Amino acid sequence: MDFAFDARTEELRAKLLAFMDEYVYPAEAVAEEQRAALASPWDTPAVVEELKAEARRQGLWNLFLPNAEHGAGLTNLQYAPLAEITGRSPHLAPTATNCAAPDTGNMEVLAQFGDEQQKKQWLEPLLAGEIRSAFAMTEPEVASSDATNITTHIERDGDEYVITGRKWYISGAMNPDCKIFIVMGKTDPDGADIRRQQSMVLVPRDTPGVTVKRAMQVFGYEDHSHGGHAEVIFDHARVPVSNLIGEEGGGFAIAQARLGPGRIHHCMRLIGMAERAIELMCRRAVSRTAFGKALAQQGVVHNWIADARVTVEQLRLLVLKTAWLMDTVGNKGAHTEIQSIKIATPRAVVDIIDRAIQLHGAGGVSQDFPLAELYASARTLMIADGPDEVHQRSLARRELKKYV
Repeated sequence: MDFAFDARTEELRAKLLAFMDEYVYPAEAVAEEQRAALASPWDTPAVVEELKAEARRQGLWNLFLPNAEHGAGLTNLQYAPLAEITGRSPHLAPTATNCAAPDTGNMEVLAQFGDEQQKKQWLEPLLAGEIRSAFAMTEPEVASSDATNITTHIERDGDEYVITGRKWYISGAMNPDCKIFIVMGKTDPDGADIRRQQSMVLVPRDTPGVTVKRAMQVFGYEDHSHGGHAEVIFDHARVPVSNLIGEEGGGFAIAQARLGPGRIHHCMRLIGMAERAIELMCRRAVSRTAFGKALAQQGVVHNWIADARVTVEQLRLLVLKTAWLMDTVGNKGAHTEIQSIKIATPRAVVDIIDRAIQLHGAGGVSQDFPLAELYASARTLMIADGPDEVHQRSLARRELKKYV
């Protein structure tokens, strides 16, 4: 395994680091000021569109897509250090480079499983950053950590599908630029194979019967970077049969294909969040005095910073190994590692951010520093894309099979 960055990765890293310093970090405060003045908190601040235009001009666009026809054509190993950099400003940089969830996963689904008409109608404007999208899977009334529990019905009626169900924490749905939902539900609820009961269909936002009911907060925050999280009602919403993605019964398999890259992308960005937290911790430590000496001279602060650095280096190597395996043996071959990083990365990054908050005192939980929002994002990822316990259960079973 050789994790040295190749020439193209080094070139893109240099450009992206400069882009962050020159454009993204200065835009963080500007975006908040502009958002406060908007008629709706879900409207896009003007500075975000300016960042998108600049990123596209510099070729820092759609970096996540390995398909060179639609994206940058980078491998997972090439994209990992770039996603880490965007994770340092997770509420601006991914959107600025058109690499923000849930659009990334939705574009991957359409690129891999969509037909030509679906790609033309929805993938192309998503690739251009002209619209946003949402992925509607999680439901409030069932344990959605087990996707076979999903109760939303997708019933065929002639040349249409009728969708009925209630979803929540549907990322991106509050953004007025969100024009399309990928909805997962059951087309064969009584099927013998519980993993062939589900299908995915494309449901335009303006479809009669689709109601974005309310915004869902995360630790009291409204996550503007993803276009918010929403509760969405599908009340006999009708779409053409041609809106089916792939085949009937293929929804579970598509979800698994979507979530593999999604999980590693989250972990890549989480490492960037941890790096931002370490930087803030160090800057605070050398600039503040308590009990007659700088915080940087306090032994417990030394321990926090040292432990954080060791942890980040370990996590980065595991994520790079996972990316390398996904490139060389595929997602199935990297299954153990994907689950390992999903378990290890969020919990470790939460701990690092928590220490940084502690070092900042009251400022750490305020809006004057990004730490509280970083904490909320990282802590949520211990639940999103499957709770840690689900991955632990699966990983342990795989290990135990070696001894049975």
